[in-house]
Amino acid sequence: MRPVQPPDNRDTWVGLTSAELPVAVAYEWCVLPNCGAVVLFSGVVRDHAVDDEGILRADVQHLVYEAYESAAVEAFDKIAGEVRVRWPQTGRIALLHRTGRLELGESSVIAAVSSPHRAEAFEAARYAIDALKASAPIWKHETWLDSESGTTRGWGTGSHDIVDPATVPSVRGA
Repeated sequence: MRPVQPPDNRDTWVGLTSAELPVAVAYEWCVLPNCGAVVLFSGVVRDHAVDDEGILRADVQHLVYEAYESAAVEAFDKIAGEVRVRWPQTGRIALLHRTGRLELGESSVIAAVSSPHRAEAFEAARYAIDALKASAPIWKHETWLDSESGTTRGWGTGSHDIVDPATVPSVRGA
């Protein structure tokens, strides 16, 4: 897959790519004159995870993400549509996800939202990442270092049924 580029003529940017995610570009793209807030969440690969047996592993070496591409992009579009229903003043929305091998510290996902006010931007971005994790067919494969046998692998835990983005609850600020 080639790098994802922001759209020229729409306020929603969704995509999957095996290239490095353009975190700074996504932020800059979300900035609009009528929006006083941009919230950008970037999920990064960390060095620990809970394995299939519930044991905390502090030896994650890298991750590999796989996706059902057309269905994932469709889910991203549905999420963006739901953001606009729940927060009608939303400016721009970027939902981007990496596929392929990612090393520690690399960004795997971006959920960015601009809005006239910060409360709505935070709520919308939180909903967007929660809905993406619940409704997009994307799978994570973790590789751990085993001191006795070299590397071992395991699919990410916490698998679940894919849900409709409209059923994901919003987290409202106080």
